[in-house]
Amino acid sequence: MSENLLEIKELKQHFPVAGSKNVVKAVDGVSFTIKKGETFGLVGESGCGKTTTGRSILRLVEPTSGKIVYDGNVLFDSETKKKADMLPYRRKMQIVFQDPYASLDPRMTVGDIIGEAIDIHKLCRDKNERYDRIIELLRRVGLNSEHANRYPHEFSGGQRQRVGIARALAVNPEFIVCDEPVSALDVSIQAQVVNMFEELQKELGLTYLFIAHDLSVVNHISDRIGVMYLGHMVELAESEELIFHPRHPYTKSLISAVPVADPRTARQSKRIILEGDVPSPLNPPTGCAFCTRCPYADELCSKKVPEFEEISEGHFCACHHRDLVEKSNKGNMKLVIT
Repeated sequence: MSENLLEIKELKQHFPVAGSKNVVKAVDGVSFTIKKGETFGLVGESGCGKTTTGRSILRLVEPTSGKIVYDGNVLFDSETKKKADMLPYRRKMQIVFQDPYASLDPRMTVGDIIGEAIDIHKLCRDKNERYDRIIELLRRVGLNSEHANRYPHEFSGGQRQRVGIARALAVNPEFIVCDEPVSALDVSIQAQVVNMFEELQKELGLTYLFIAHDLSVVNHISDRIGVMYLGHMVELAESEELIFHPRHPYTKSLISAVPVADPRTARQSKRIILEGDVPSPLNPPTGCAFCTRCPYADELCSKKVPEFEEISEGHFCACHHRDLVEKSNKGNMKLVIT
């Protein structure tokens, strides 16, 4: 049996523009795998397609094309036009949303929010068992039985996110998409939630797709990290390998933007500031998607799309000048992310 829980091949998500023949290529040919029990981090700036990738994998939005395989079962394949019934997989695949307030129904109590999934999948025999299960889930995420009768507006942001996590755990999932679950929280609360994710993974054997802007948070929790830019996967490697040996100029710029706690190291570090703005996905540049902002770009980059290929064991990159990036790493800033 394959060690991969999830396999994504050439996933595309294109959205038509009203009143026009143009399409927004939110995700454009992304491929990666997630192993059982690992945390796969997905990073990139706003609008790069991270969240859309996560939602497409769960088929909350139907992909335009590509292939999604979960634990050996084909959920979606545009070539064979196969679309599996997702209801049985909703128990196995869950999501924790970015905004903990917008994702909770303000008219429902926390107990009913968590219990809704239990009711849909008929996981409890009677009301007493259902109540016990809800209280167990609340305690698992650091809340107590008193919170079951309260409404979302009565909680802080961190508590609301814990409710969202409890709701995701209600059906005993194997795989959870964590869609920027800490970006709306205070830094101290972020640490608590990230640590809770790690504890839950150890206890329940969960597999995560962890989506975030903050590379330091992703590096802390992830086994492997994928970097997205304008709908494309530009680099993928194990966490330490990506942080200390970036081969794509965009990855290198993201790492340079991470604040360093040590003042001496911070003074020695050189911040890489990219020129220009992110191109519109309505009118992406020809060739490499990053060529309009890349300090290494030349005529080849504007004409030919670089292949996303394995450059060393487990390290993938899509860049014509990755060797130049590797040389510039030597003797440059000390990359320290704790």
